[in-house]
Amino acid sequence: MMPDKHLFEYAVLRVVPRVEREEFINVGVILYCSSQGFLQAQFAVPEDRLRALAGPELDLTDIAARLRSFERICRGRKEGGPIGQLAVASRFRWLTATRSTVVQTSPVHPGLCQDPAATLARLFDQLVS
Repeated sequence: MMPDKHLFEYAVLRVVPRVEREEFINVGVILYCSSQGFLQAQFAVPEDRLRALAGPELDLTDIAARLRSFERICRGRKEGGPIGQLAVASRFRWLTATRSTVVQTSPVHPGLCQDPAATLARLFDQLVS
């Protein structure tokens, strides 16, 4: 018997140092699987690549803090602030909403998986690493 497949949605986390230029570097993935109650982000801050694209004025500490806020909101609870208190689906929709800041997300893409955590790791390897 085949294990159940679960619908998931994901978006790529991007750093867009100069929003007006629309150039970006993929730095993470956020994955949501409703049936498993799964919402998690995985990211890395590729300092050399970001500096090559944006120059020395890019505040990497700020970038890392913004990305950590994605993790906190995914986990929910009080540490995620007011957005972290929302239902899982609402948190994912808020995190993946279109924004014009230095940290953005790609459009949302669907898929099927057996294990959301393993799928997040695979997508991170494919799209970021």
